[in-house]
Amino acid sequence: MRNRLVALAAATLALASFGLAGCSSTDAGTTTSQAAVDAVAAPSAPERVDVERFAEVVASSQSIVIDVRTPEEFAEGHLEGAVNYNVEGPDFAAQIAALDPAGVYAVYCRSGNRSQVAVAAMQQAGINGIYELQTGYTAWQEAGYPVVY
Repeated sequence: MRNRLVALAAATLALASFGLAGCSSTDAGTTTSQAAVDAVAAPSAPERVDVERFAEVVASSQSIVIDVRTPEEFAEGHLEGAVNYNVEGPDFAAQIAALDPAGVYAVYCRSGNRSQVAVAAMQQAGINGIYELQTGYTAWQEAGYPVVY
């Protein structure tokens, strides 16, 4: 009974905190709770997510955004703050080996194909806290989210 009361109190506190956090708009016109943005946690296994969820993860101060396209594609436009780890490059394995296995990573490519290869390699390296943009950079742009050049 005591455990149920503690759990109920924790859930009530979490909901109250969520309600007090307020909402803010994203560039794409959707509304996101600031608490949800700041509280993106590493999933226990990689997750392929849609553009809207990916935007939430990218907005989190806890996530590292990894673009796995070629350096040429990266130079043509990418998500702000993204680092370029070319999945087809000779140093990709060394780059992912240097990542913190406990981190939160947002991984994308052009269309969602190469990112699957990258995520599999990251998982083999012991990294599971990955959100993968299932439809890629192209869908990100089409949805009106910002890019930098």
